[in-house]
Amino acid sequence: MEKKVFRSRISVLMMVFILSILSIPLITVIRSGNIFNSEFYTIVGVLFGVLLFIVLLMYGFRYEITNKYIQLSTWGTCKNNRPLSEIVSVERSYNILSSPAASLKRLRIKFKKENKFSIISYWLISPVREHEFLETLKKYNPDIHINVSNEKGWWRIWDWDI
Repeated sequence: MEKKVFRSRISVLMMVFILSILSIPLITVIRSGNIFNSEFYTIVGVLFGVLLFIVLLMYGFRYEITNKYIQLSTWGTCKNNRPLSEIVSVERSYNILSSPAASLKRLRIKFKKENKFSIISYWLISPVREHEFLETLKKYNPDIHINVSNEKGWWRIWDWDI
């Protein structure tokens, strides 16, 4: 069984946003003048731990395609898979919903609804080698409708992803 693994694209803008949010408590402590006490070192330690956790989590997103399934995994622990035959379409999305994607430039993979009570009928992912990812999907399921443009807009700086 052939298997292709794609990691998630990591957005520079998303990392800057996370760093700026995590720096707010640090700036507050520095402004209060309590730099050399245990409170400062505790806050720095906690913020460093949270930042390390977020970065490791982002580097752990993987998308695996076999000849029958597409699978999402995070460091090999949290796994979710769906048959490739259930994929209806793939299109570009900049949706900010939480998803296993470390970039806001995402692909929205729409699936057939399992039943009328199914809530989630799509995945938001951001594979690094996007073109190869789409070709692999199309190879195993030629019925997938792909509507992904690669146009570069004014928000793209030096080909960075948002």
